[in-house]
Amino acid sequence: MHKLPYWRLSGYYFFYFAFVGAMSPYWGLYLKSLAFDAWQIGVLMSLLQVMRIFAPNIWGWLADHTGRRSAIVQIAATGSLLCFLGVFWGHGFGWLFAVMAGMSFFWSASLPLVEATTLSHLGERTHYYGRIRLWGSVGFIVAVLGLGYWLNFRPAADLRWVVLTLMAGIALLARWIPDAKSSLPGSTHVAIWQVVRRPEVLSLLVACFLMAVAHGPYYAFYSIYLVEHGYSKSTVGWLWALGVICEIAVFLWLPRWMPNVPMVKVLLAALAIAVARFLMIAWGIDYLGWLILAQTLHAATFGAYHVAALALIHRYFHGRNQVRGQGIYNGLTYGAGGTAGGLYAGAIWDSWGAHWVFMIAAGCALLAFMLVLWQQHRMSQVTY
Repeated sequence: MHKLPYWRLSGYYFFYFAFVGAMSPYWGLYLKSLAFDAWQIGVLMSLLQVMRIFAPNIWGWLADHTGRRSAIVQIAATGSLLCFLGVFWGHGFGWLFAVMAGMSFFWSASLPLVEATTLSHLGERTHYYGRIRLWGSVGFIVAVLGLGYWLNFRPAADLRWVVLTLMAGIALLARWIPDAKSSLPGSTHVAIWQVVRRPEVLSLLVACFLMAVAHGPYYAFYSIYLVEHGYSKSTVGWLWALGVICEIAVFLWLPRWMPNVPMVKVLLAALAIAVARFLMIAWGIDYLGWLILAQTLHAATFGAYHVAALALIHRYFHGRNQVRGQGIYNGLTYGAGGTAGGLYAGAIWDSWGAHWVFMIAAGCALLAFMLVLWQQHRMSQVTY
């Protein structure tokens, strides 16, 4: 790890995912406190993903042409902070739509750039990625547990101040991230759409899109689902934290396996486990034991899945395509997929019920599994 800016990168991940730990589990509860219905909550929560469809590609193109990733990360972090201040000035649906859209446009720029920068600093040591990324999981746990207890006694409106503080931390850490040369600089440049059109790459991207669709209801409505079934907010916080604690274990252990285990096999296992997990959430909501088991499976459905998918994307999109490849991956999966998941959940939550929302999520994970299985041979030929 010689000359790697470990703590500067780790610190950024800590604040970035602490922000996610405040927004994903609890922002829906804040919106519900403003008397918005399920569809309005789904729309507003989906804005965090909508902007990831196209904004990362805009910022990624700019980063590739200027070569100044760190400067763009700083601009994005500051811009998202300034936009978020608008939540203190209005509570109407239209106003919050505009505020969250603006915030999300800037916020969505940061992660693909930081991911590409981190992997460039690591070079051929990409299996160490999890040791840096795990600090993001630590930040998530700190936020989700602390707020779980805090919101048992304080109004949901307090969440705005916590999120503002975390965004200030992101803006501060963004100033300390050094640029790095893109990996594999001597490789022949291939047009990015030639890479995307390869059957195994297209299958990988579509599978990741489906996995994000499956997780859309989880991130937008899981906390509401739990509270509606009588669980306290502190219990909600512990359930979210349990999943991320297991995720940290994967980030620590998976680097030992990466040089020897094809990432496509890890990806297949994660997708299969996701099917089981969403079925547990759909039909086990009244049984805490089933929910605890389902949350431990987050180690696979996010931790192992994320490392495997990122490793594959990093190897397919390298050199001058690195940042834009990350942008396409984030935009199509977490952007379009997360948006579709949140919107379909909001549209049918009240009429069909939460059980069917998570059944559809399990079906999406199953389709993703079948796609990767179809292209397993080609994906397994990618080296790490």
